Amino acid sequence: MPAALRPVIRVAAAVILDDTGRLLLVRKSGTRFFMQAGGKIEPDESPRAALARELAEEIGVDLDADEFEYLGRFDTAAANEHGHALDAELFAVRVTGAVAAASEIAELVWIERANPGGLPLAPLTLDIVLPLLEQQG
Repeated sequence: MPAALRPVIRVAAAVILDDTGRLLLVRKSGTRFFMQAGGKIEPDESPRAALARELAEEIGVDLDADEFEYLGRFDTAAANEHGHALDAELFAVRVTGAVAAASEIAELVWIERANPGGLPLAPLTLDIVLPLLEQQG
């Protein structure tokens, strides 16, 4: 199906690094791919507000959405919805303290950016986030 005809899922997603530069990824229940924490933007919700809501739900952190650093808007394939496109608003997010899998999150991992360890990665992570982080150094 041509990309322009695929259904589009609009999300806000977080690039979360720890003090050593590792990247936080999550895997939702019943899925295979590891990806950025975040989720779908509700009607009449800003991407920043959606991300703050999703991070509280998914990894148990309450953050001020004004502190998120906007990285851009990116299009790629959706990881878990075959035949769908992903329209992602991406933000760098600083998290201090512990994070824990909650809500629909089955697993979370910290990975080395240069060596994801053979995990199955979502297209947004593999094709957009990792190259973006490599460019930034």
